[in-house]
Amino acid sequence: MKDSIVQWINEFFAESGATAVIGISGGKDSTVAAALCVEALGKERVVGVLMPQGTQSDIDVSYKVCEHLDIRAIEVNIGEVTELLCDAIDVNGIELSTVALTNTPARVRMTVLYAVAASVDGGGRVVCTCNASETYIGWETKFGDAVGDFSPLGNLTVGEVKALGYELGLPAEFVEKVPIDGLPNADGQVKSDEEAIGFTYSELDGYIREGVCENEQTKAKIEAMHAASAHKRNPIPKFLPTFTKEATS
Repeated sequence: MKDSIVQWINEFFAESGATAVIGISGGKDSTVAAALCVEALGKERVVGVLMPQGTQSDIDVSYKVCEHLDIRAIEVNIGEVTELLCDAIDVNGIELSTVALTNTPARVRMTVLYAVAASVDGGGRVVCTCNASETYIGWETKFGDAVGDFSPLGNLTVGEVKALGYELGLPAEFVEKVPIDGLPNADGQVKSDEEAIGFTYSELDGYIREGVCENEQTKAKIEAMHAASAHKRNPIPKFLPTFTKEATS
C-alpha cells in the first residue's frame, strides 16, 4: 500500500517542483499523509502548518510530528482572525449557529493553507488529509478540511490509515492519538469523535468495506448520516442551458 501511494504522489508532482503544504493537527491522518509526502518528495519539499485556534492543549504533539519527520513547521494562530470574522457577522444581527462556529475555523485554516501554498518557493499543493470513513458520514467540513489539491488518504478507511501509519514506521502515539471533535459539552469536557458520532470507527469501517453492521440502530444512523451529507461529496450542481441554433447564431 505505502509504495503505491508514494508512487502516486510522485506522479502527481511529476510536472512541477511544487511543495506539499499540509495542516498538521498531530492526529493520524495528517501525520500519515505528511509521512507519505516526505517519502515521495523528500523532507525539503514538505511544509507542515500548525493552526491552533487560540490555545491548543496538544500543540506539542503537532510539533513532535514535524520534528519526527524533520519537516519545516509554520505556526499560524487563527484565533484572533476567526473571532473577528465571527464578530463581524454577529454585528449584522446574525447569531452564529453551532454549525457555523464549528465549521468556520476549518475554513479559515484552509484559507491559511492556500495562502502558504501560493507563497512558498516553487509554489505549493495543499494536501487533503480526510479519510474515507469521515467522508462517508460527512464528518468533515465542506470547503474546509474536505478540500485540497490532492488526497492520498481519501479512499482509505480509518483502520487502513492506521495500518499504513505502522507500515511507515510511525510511533504509536501518532497513529493511535484519539481524534476529538473540539466541541466542549456543558461540563467543559471535549468529546472524542466516536463519542460524538455515537459509534466506533471499527463499526463504520466494517459497514463501508463489507456492508455489515450487527447493530441495527448503528446501521440506521450510519445510513442516515451518509444520506444527509451527500451534498459534501457531490460536485456542485450546475444549470445546463439548452441553446437553439437561432440563439447561438
